[in-house]
Amino acid sequence: MLDLRAELARDPAGVALAARGALAQRSLLDFIRLMWPVIEPGRRFVEGWAVEAICEHLEAVTRGEIKKLLINVPPGCMKSLTTNVFWPAWEWGPRNRPNLRYISSAYAESLSVRDNRRCRQLIESDVYQHLWGERFAFAADQNAKLKIENTKRGFRIATSVGGVSTGERGDRLIVDDPHNVSQADSEAIRESALQWFTEVLSTRTNDDDSAFVVIMQRVHERDVSGLILSKELGYEHLMLPMEFEQSRKCSTSIGFSDPRTKEGELLWPERFSRKHLEEHLKPNLRAWGGTYAEAGQLRQHPVPRGGGMFKRDDFEMVDAPPKGGRRVRGWDFAASKDRGAYTAGVKMSTDGRGNYCIEDVVRDQLSPGGVEALFKSVAEQDGKTVPVDIPQDPGQAGKFQRQHFTGLLAGFVVHSSPETGSKEDRARPLAAQAEAGNLSLVRAPWNDAFISEAMLFPNGQYKDQIDAASRAFSRLATPARSTIKAGESMRVYD
Repeated sequence: MLDLRAELARDPAGVALAARGALAQRSLLDFIRLMWPVIEPGRRFVEGWAVEAICEHLEAVTRGEIKKLLINVPPGCMKSLTTNVFWPAWEWGPRNRPNLRYISSAYAESLSVRDNRRCRQLIESDVYQHLWGERFAFAADQNAKLKIENTKRGFRIATSVGGVSTGERGDRLIVDDPHNVSQADSEAIRESALQWFTEVLSTRTNDDDSAFVVIMQRVHERDVSGLILSKELGYEHLMLPMEFEQSRKCSTSIGFSDPRTKEGELLWPERFSRKHLEEHLKPNLRAWGGTYAEAGQLRQHPVPRGGGMFKRDDFEMVDAPPKGGRRVRGWDFAASKDRGAYTAGVKMSTDGRGNYCIEDVVRDQLSPGGVEALFKSVAEQDGKTVPVDIPQDPGQAGKFQRQHFTGLLAGFVVHSSPETGSKEDRARPLAAQAEAGNLSLVRAPWNDAFISEAMLFPNGQYKDQIDAASRAFSRLATPARSTIKAGESMRVYD
């Protein structure tokens, strides 16, 4: 065992090392400063308040002040190094807690394995061993790439989203980038990740003192971060966009507040300059993922500034709909197999001069029987002068559904047609009218939900209101023809 006092007496430089080690025991950021050359030899550690903020919140987890932490930061902000490499090594050695057990997950196992290897490399370094090596050692029988264990029974397990071996439990459950950006548009893959996060990872805690840390860039409204925020799962949220937005200024319970004051001020100008942002990052993100990729990964808000296909300023608010003209109620029915899907009905009118107005929106999560009851009651409230337009599913089942819903509205005018093209394709004509200033909304309690969905479309979790509105607009934009009332030999206008 190294005689530390004798070594320091012989080597004055060791005094400085001991002093830095003392600082590192109190501060994760000082630990990173000290150990950086081990992980990134030849590369300068670029200081910035962003990484300091991440460190402060991880330290709060160490102190037990935060049990659930969600961090959203742009790519390149040292999220994996700080959270998955330096922090565990800091807790084991400088904080003298080598009994802690970590389960680290990413969308690819190779990423977690990479960080396992780097953490082990850090711990095995001369500096770390000189300062904290006497506190623990690696267990000789468990020092593999997927699991490293120490002599104090602490361990690190590297796994992927969808993994975590049965029986393994952790004190720190770290989720680092649970979604592959290139697969963010796959609903099946996203839903699989969400199910794993809620039904598997949540059961892998050791006890009530265990902590969850999720660190990622936003890739979709319904990603792991979106689920945490929408379901209010009790996570402390550190959200740091690349460019400051006063309306989304981040403050947390430990006293942190985004120090920026000017709109558009950069997050880490020492590392990412304005030139780099405008000439490299933004163009490359837009090249494949468009403004949605830029919004999610840089703004930490997966919708472009001002909105997506629809912008907030596109909608003119009015106190009352125009008099006269044509009206129709378009519907989008939730499939019973869709978890949490909505049924929506949108009543729209046109004055015949190219102006359109959304007069009313109804929307609810209902059973099949509830959908029928809503469909009928809304039609009765609208009156028989407002035609109804419903989608027709393909095949015989669609014909039966058409006949069934039409039968519910005897004496009403019901239109039916199959859906063609994607939801985005169907919405583009309506979005064009909104952009041109030809679409208004009657002020009502449903406005916020409708506009929020419109701004996130087509990357948002829900598309039911926009699909219903697109159907209503398509019907109004079609020249009026003779119609057949429902109940007349079950015939429906197609």
